[in-house]
Amino acid sequence: MIVNLPERKVGIVSCSGEGCVEGTVSRIATRLVLEKIHPENTVTICLPLFLAGGKEERAFAKDYPTIAVDGCDKLCAKTGTERHSGKIASSIVVTELTSGPNRLGSGSRRKLSDEDLALAESVAEKIAQEVDKILNRWR
Repeated sequence: MIVNLPERKVGIVSCSGEGCVEGTVSRIATRLVLEKIHPENTVTICLPLFLAGGKEERAFAKDYPTIAVDGCDKLCAKTGTERHSGKIASSIVVTELTSGPNRLGSGSRRKLSDEDLALAESVAEKIAQEVDKILNRWR
């Protein structure tokens, strides 16, 4: 199978966990980067498809710098990506940016509190900083 890969893109694979607010925060932060901060330079990698054997996702993560954004210290995005495609460029763990697991205000994965949304924006900025570092290496 021939896979056509884009030029100079950074992959972002985010947590797909539904068990904690931090998983939702990681996905919102990733969308913020993809849609608002670095829409021209980033692509998302679907973690469930990646783990199920998605050839395009695995090929991209093997050949392009990829950032894993995990909700918790289980590191599913990082571990899965490295297991199937090699070392990632950067790893961000939401619970490391808070006072630990389940510290977030709402506890709801469906309706995030203002504090949760502020954390998502902070995580997005951290992802964007990592994207900037990678892009600067290409210049």
